[in-house]
Amino acid sequence: MVNVMELVPETHSGIAPSVNLGSILIIEDDARMQRTLERTFAQEHYSTLIAGDGQMGLDLFRSEHPLAVVLDLILPNISGRELCKTFKQLSSETPIIVLSAISEVADKVLLLELGADDYVTKPFSPRELTARVQAAIRRQRKPALPSTYRFGDCEVDFKKMTVLRGGVPVVLTAHEFKLLKYFTENAERVLTRDVLLNEVWGYNFYPTTRTVDNQILKLRQKLEQDPANPTHLLTIYGAGYKFVP
Repeated sequence: MVNVMELVPETHSGIAPSVNLGSILIIEDDARMQRTLERTFAQEHYSTLIAGDGQMGLDLFRSEHPLAVVLDLILPNISGRELCKTFKQLSSETPIIVLSAISEVADKVLLLELGADDYVTKPFSPRELTARVQAAIRRQRKPALPSTYRFGDCEVDFKKMTVLRGGVPVVLTAHEFKLLKYFTENAERVLTRDVLLNEVWGYNFYPTTRTVDNQILKLRQKLEQDPANPTHLLTIYGAGYKFVP
């Protein structure tokens, strides 16, 4: 892994891409890392909005409506975890890629539960970071489902992030919404655990595919009439899972 700090001269500043694909909000309190990220995204034709603390990041998010967010966890004023949760409440469709030196699995799981779209550990490869940001943007640009999606006795509003089952509200985490949305976008398609880890969790390596099994078990318990004999979230033995409306 290349240490990204060695790739960009400290004197770099003020890069503006000749073709602007959109703005990336970078919330990072280290000035050298800010310049590194600014140059990295300029090379891929993105403009950047730079915030050195959590409150500034929140203000820019509200006023500028960025295409995506690259978010450090350890920040002055408002923590990255709190920002991640708030951003998803304000705009659930905006991709958030967490960039942090913290690599423990528990932290990754927590952030995914809060709605983060991906997690990149410092030191990082600029190519990997931009690839993950672009992949998260592409996922959000898929043809949108109707705001309200119905199957069985469930009614899901992905925009408002609400679920009714038989008219009764059901509480899903941000990541459970993300998984359910991916299933509904790929109805009747057999999805392997690796595909789900890649497309929903957002990174290739994960300790165990049991993570997928456990998340689907929770969805069944909340959405299926008989979780032990599901009719919508089906196991395809030897292959993966399939969603049947």
